[in-house]
Amino acid sequence: MPSAGQCSSSYLVESSAARLLLDCGPGAAAALSAVARPSDLDAVIISHLHADHCYDLLPVGKALLSVRSYRNFAHLVPTLPELAADEAPAPPVPLYVPRGGRERLRALAELFPVGGASLLDQTFDVAFDVREYDAGASFAVGDTSVELHGLRHVAPNCGTRLDSPTGSLAYTGDTGMTGDLVPLVRGVDLLLSEATLELPDTTSHGHLSATEAAAVAAEGGVGQLVLTHFATADQAWLDARRADALRIFDGPVHVAAPRRQFAARPQVRSAADARG
Repeated sequence: MPSAGQCSSSYLVESSAARLLLDCGPGAAAALSAVARPSDLDAVIISHLHADHCYDLLPVGKALLSVRSYRNFAHLVPTLPELAADEAPAPPVPLYVPRGGRERLRALAELFPVGGASLLDQTFDVAFDVREYDAGASFAVGDTSVELHGLRHVAPNCGTRLDSPTGSLAYTGDTGMTGDLVPLVRGVDLLLSEATLELPDTTSHGHLSATEAAAVAAEGGVGQLVLTHFATADQAWLDARRADALRIFDGPVHVAAPRRQFAARPQVRSAADARG
């Protein structure tokens, strides 16, 4: 949840030849603008269509279109450096969404029209190249191979596995415990796992606790674990969840935070690394 000024789920992943955004929850557009231009993205991959994972696709898409649209008013804002740059319009950014996502996103855009036949009303037709996927899909983005693994959540959700020449990463999206998690994470250098709950979820909704995330990391033989998707920014609560994970997983355990960076590369682990 948004808490203490933090945005919802959104993670920028960079390899030597690809820049991907995993999920795009509320607040992601502002956070992304601090570190990259939306036009720098090679792809956006949405794990599932809950608002906390996809709502900011609309403002990110409008940002992709804004300079192109503002050129119509260049005579009114002649000092804007973005308009002074003689750049070709950025091509649409590939946007991978679960099956049915295209119409859901168009309906979202229709709720907030700019009007006047504005280019800004064509977010999901011009800014993005929307590509619907099913569980089991795989494709390449630059030097990075992408696999989408169906997991267990109240809405259709796929975990994302990224493998590049320099490292590998798995991201759960939202999921409860399922045997499908281990194939997703097996042998990756870094597991980015939701750890929403303090105690295991016994309902059919589908969320993980930090203890469960650590158990998956241990069984899958991952290099390091990053916990994310919290309901609070309270430091004592977060420290307790990390301690829960360290009791199960003997590799490095981190807690995600805004602008925090992690290297998804093979590493030699020591006891000091695991506890530090």
